[in-house]
Amino acid sequence: MESHARYDLLVVGGGINGAGIARDAAGRGLSVLLCEQHDLASHTSSASTKLIHGGLRYLEYGEFNLVRKALKEREILLRAAPHIIRPLHFVMPHMPGLRPAWLIRAGLFLYDHLAHRERLPGSHGIDLRLHPAGVPLEESIRRGFVYTDGWVDDARLVVLNALDAHERGAMVLTRTQLINATRTKGVWQAQLQRADGTSFEVHATALVNAAGPWVSTLQATLGRTAHHGVRLVKGSHIVTRRLFEHDHAYILQNPDKRIVFAIPYQRHYTLIGTTDLDYQGDPGQVSITDDETRYLCAAVSRYFKHPVTPADVRWSYAGVRPLLAAESAANPSALTRDYSLELDAPPGAAPLAPLLSVFGGKITTYRKLAEEALDQLCHVLKRPAPAWTANAPLPGGDIAQADFEGFAAQFQQQFPWLPADLARRYAHAYGTRAARILAGADSLAGLGRGFAPGLYEAELRYLRDTEWARCAQDVLWRRSKLGLPLAAEALDGLKSLEKLTQKLDAWFASEQQRDPMR
Repeated sequence: MESHARYDLLVVGGGINGAGIARDAAGRGLSVLLCEQHDLASHTSSASTKLIHGGLRYLEYGEFNLVRKALKEREILLRAAPHIIRPLHFVMPHMPGLRPAWLIRAGLFLYDHLAHRERLPGSHGIDLRLHPAGVPLEESIRRGFVYTDGWVDDARLVVLNALDAHERGAMVLTRTQLINATRTKGVWQAQLQRADGTSFEVHATALVNAAGPWVSTLQATLGRTAHHGVRLVKGSHIVTRRLFEHDHAYILQNPDKRIVFAIPYQRHYTLIGTTDLDYQGDPGQVSITDDETRYLCAAVSRYFKHPVTPADVRWSYAGVRPLLAAESAANPSALTRDYSLELDAPPGAAPLAPLLSVFGGKITTYRKLAEEALDQLCHVLKRPAPAWTANAPLPGGDIAQADFEGFAAQFQQQFPWLPADLARRYAHAYGTRAARILAGADSLAGLGRGFAPGLYEAELRYLRDTEWARCAQDVLWRRSKLGLPLAAEALDGLKSLEKLTQKLDAWFASEQQRDPMR
């Protein structure tokens, strides 16, 4: 890339909103540069509860428009990426003394009917004494309700949006930080810095601040005062060994009126979360506290026959959500998950160098947020172009009738030499593009060096050359969760994970030396 390169749009932030905006913009014919100071999805967008949902509990706060918008997006995303997004049934056990059954039924009725459903069934009541979901629960819990939402591999959702943007012409630069940008002669003159300390300059007609938890910091760097603000709220999760055998998730009410999810995760584990705590400090250095761990354990133990203790936690993670600030909301859980787009464009007959800043949002509504952002930008730039993403699959998501199970069975037949577990992981992670990793191979030996069970050099090359992976962390914790089985074991597992990390980092370093231009 040449210094002083010129783009229509410079997008700052490689989380879900930044990647979604870059994708939409590239598809509308704009020249786009997306820069991210670390790796794609390295912060908030890989630390979610991994749900594509309307947000049942938001109805309690009167967020009907947000829930309706999210429910519409749920259907769109299930079609766009059936390999990384799938339906998930949720069981809400009824606990006497908390929300009454009539209120839950009313909420679920609204949830079923606020938006048109095509792919997901409606809610219904169940007798937990007869339903498999009742087996692990306390005997006193006899009734409950079932509804359906979606589960998503959040980090891969970000990567696939960035990949689609790139394939439509966008330049994607990870580990590249915006140092400063000023409006000069009607354009943004931006100084970017690579991880090695070298810097370069680019020019852009418009700039998008999609920096997530750093959105206000970037506003200050740009010398702009925003009308909106964000409140940083930490959400933490724990992972335990699998607590139940069925494939439903639980949504559990608590006496403090918060809810906690217990979700089947990576086949052998249960994901439990989340907390909501105000956060002060560096969003890049967030971690779970002992109090949060105890809170989540207690929330689950209130319902399950076998208590969950901190000793049962095999892994944990935390992230900072940049929620729209509201002085009236003392409780972080009451803060809206909706978003606001703030357009700053100099006045005049032909406004130049606009700045669009993104405040708030949730992963489910990222596509709609991006669509609204581009509608505004195309208008102010006088570059009319129609919205297009509502009916466009993400890379690997072009599966006939969005039938993942049918696709996975066909994929296994096409490559019968692949172990069944590995074939299914490839199908889930890469969809119709999984065959690109296997090109030219007719046995496991053809996939090259094996670094760990199910992790071969062919996949590493694909992740490096196609998905911007640059180190072990990128592979093990974002583009896959292959680090979890090792991290979830005791001391020996941690030693194995450390050795694997060293091997992978050494491989990436050698590849970089062999082919620096990649």
